[in-house]
Amino acid sequence: MKVAVLIKQTPDTAELPKVSVAEAQSGDLQATMVINPWDEFAAEEAIDLKERFDFETAAISLGSEGETDALKHALAMGVDSAVLVDERIIDNGDEWTTAEALAEAVKTEGDVALVLTGKMSVDGNSGVIYAGVACKLGWDLLVNVTKVVDIVDGKLIAEQVFEGGQETVEAPLPLVVSVAKEINEPRYPSFMGIRKASRAKIPLLGNDDLRIRPAYASHWRNLVKPERERVQARIFDGDSVEEKAARLADALLAEKVI
Repeated sequence: MKVAVLIKQTPDTAELPKVSVAEAQSGDLQATMVINPWDEFAAEEAIDLKERFDFETAAISLGSEGETDALKHALAMGVDSAVLVDERIIDNGDEWTTAEALAEAVKTEGDVALVLTGKMSVDGNSGVIYAGVACKLGWDLLVNVTKVVDIVDGKLIAEQVFEGGQETVEAPLPLVVSVAKEINEPRYPSFMGIRKASRAKIPLLGNDDLRIRPAYASHWRNLVKPERERVQARIFDGDSVEEKAARLADALLAEKVI
């Protein structure tokens, strides 16, 4: 069985405090590109599952030709292989088109039963790509996963955290899983891992490799601000809370609000 991990290459957030407003507005800013920090947790979990269950692992990213630093970081950490999807095949499409391209790339990897992703990317922050990938693949989706308890009998048992609590869930494979940062502590790439990754030849998947429908994107046109609405505030006095509430109710009835 193979585990695929979705990786994105994003600007190094450690450099952001050093960037002036003028540089950011000029469009000439040359930021250092690194693996999306949220995706490091997904890559680490893929490697952990590889060590626990003897799975194969593959990293998949979408970007311009040559944008392989993030993928090589994942390889240096211990992921077995990597592929880059040429972003030109989505032709300025939206997140839905991006999800379709990544889902098709997952299919080219063969016996993938589990796709791991980070919570979001630090540049877009949409947190919707993994949901689109799950939809395009026709697989179930688990989010906010903080621990993979076990994989047995074709099912994954995991712990999820939500506002106000935690639960243990069981879901059949194949599956898309978005992990939270509490799931692990990403390892530092070893020196030998970095050397091996630096020599890796990462395949580029294009139109001849993936079946992508013509790209489409949502565009907002003729956006205008609504006219400013003038409102008046009224204060209802009374000798008691009940009297104030009664006067408020009478006013709401008069205005046909209730």
